[in-house]
Amino acid sequence: MSSSIKSSTKISLSDLPDLMTIREVAELLRISPLTIKRWGKKGKLPAIRINSRGDRRYRKEVVLRLLGVEPA
Repeated sequence: MSSSIKSSTKISLSDLPDLMTIREVAELLRISPLTIKRWGKKGKLPAIRINSRGDRRYRKEVVLRLLGVEPA
């Protein structure tokens, strides 16, 4: 269960994956994964559903826009 985003290391925005998990987004934004799910339901942070379980993934561009960063 290792995450590609560690809180002790600095992250370059270009190193972020194109599709991010709930945990990755929550760690990046330093908020609860439950908040990410709530934002998805409200339309603030739309998710892409993958596989038969309906796992959520979030586009890097949308997360960066939420942070106020314009993707290059």
